[in-house]
Amino acid sequence: MSPDPLVDSLLAALDARPDDLPLRLHLAGLLLDADRGGEAIAQIGQALARDPGNAQAQALMQRALGAPVPEAPAPARPAPAGPTTDDPLAAYERELADVVPPRFARAGDEPEPVTGEADRVYDVESSSVRLADVGGMTAVKERLELAFLGPLRNPELRRMYGKSLRGGLMLYGPPGCGKTFLARAVAGEMGAKFLSLSIVDVLDMWIGNSERNLHELFEAARRNAPCVLFLDEVDALGHKRSQVGSSSMRTLGNQLLAELDGMEGSNEGVFVLAATNTPWDVDPALRRPGRLDRVVLVLPPDAEARAAILEYHLRQRPIANIDLRKVVARTDDYSGADLAHLCETAAEFAMADSVRTGEVRMIEQRDLERALKEVRPSTRPWLSTARNVAMFANEGGVYDDLVAYLKRRKLL
Repeated sequence: MSPDPLVDSLLAALDARPDDLPLRLHLAGLLLDADRGGEAIAQIGQALARDPGNAQAQALMQRALGAPVPEAPAPARPAPAGPTTDDPLAAYERELADVVPPRFARAGDEPEPVTGEADRVYDVESSSVRLADVGGMTAVKERLELAFLGPLRNPELRRMYGKSLRGGLMLYGPPGCGKTFLARAVAGEMGAKFLSLSIVDVLDMWIGNSERNLHELFEAARRNAPCVLFLDEVDALGHKRSQVGSSSMRTLGNQLLAELDGMEGSNEGVFVLAATNTPWDVDPALRRPGRLDRVVLVLPPDAEARAAILEYHLRQRPIANIDLRKVVARTDDYSGADLAHLCETAAEFAMADSVRTGEVRMIEQRDLERALKEVRPSTRPWLSTARNVAMFANEGGVYDDLVAYLKRRKLL
């Protein structure tokens, strides 16, 4: 029988059994022997679409494309979860896209891959929060206006006075008092991008990878300038090197200093905001001029701010006969997070009562009074530690604002 009738018979058999890979590959081999490479490639492509790891199909494809055939085929491997950059068949798939169907189809909701210097790992956000959304903190807002916002809004004056669009500021204070929220508000007020960095984004078990991750984060901020780069819990990244026993953490601290200095790239338009609960644990080198040279105390909210925070967390809850001034008077030293937890606890009490009685009722003053007995301010342990620092470790007047606050509160 001549080769052509045999090929025709095999084609007819494949129409009846399209999933018969041995038959399809036998047909592809006959087509290659008959110098019918285009038809052979189509058959091999369909075989690979069904079994991407088939060694015989890969060898036939290499032969069809003119590549040298290895002496012995490699053992079959499990199909990968998706196409990779070092896949030997990826180039063939691109070259024969109009002939061979793709091995993997992209899901309808899966984003298209981005090439170039895209931010592959780190989320660069646009913040919709404004400083007007931040309750109280008048002194902090004024300091931010002086350091960042004023020069950005007045480019002519900025150029005249030689004010650089770069800088760093460290926010410190008790936990839960809105340092992260304030950083987002600065980004929103500036119309800048926002990039948050924490220790988990940086640390890696392999030597050198942590420093590379930190550099890539700063590079992402530089590419998206103007950008607010927020260093959360900066004491974890920039702990006092004299107290760090790990050489890798000391090296990471040195990398952070180099990035802040702009040694790895220009920081023009990159505003570095750092936050910490324990500024006394931060390496002094981070606070020298040109790095995090401005230090701002973020205190527990005052009475006006507490009222705004309570109204915010009660606005979408069913409330009745709430004496807000009475609650504000009893929540001295409460952080913003404490006040949110207070409202949540009051809602739990009202809901539990509604379940027990079978009658839905509003959140009332009695629920908040009961919640006040359960929710205590979380800032007092921090204030106790800060008192010791203010008394015995205020070299150079770094914590003068903290000393003034503690004196006003008669805690010092």
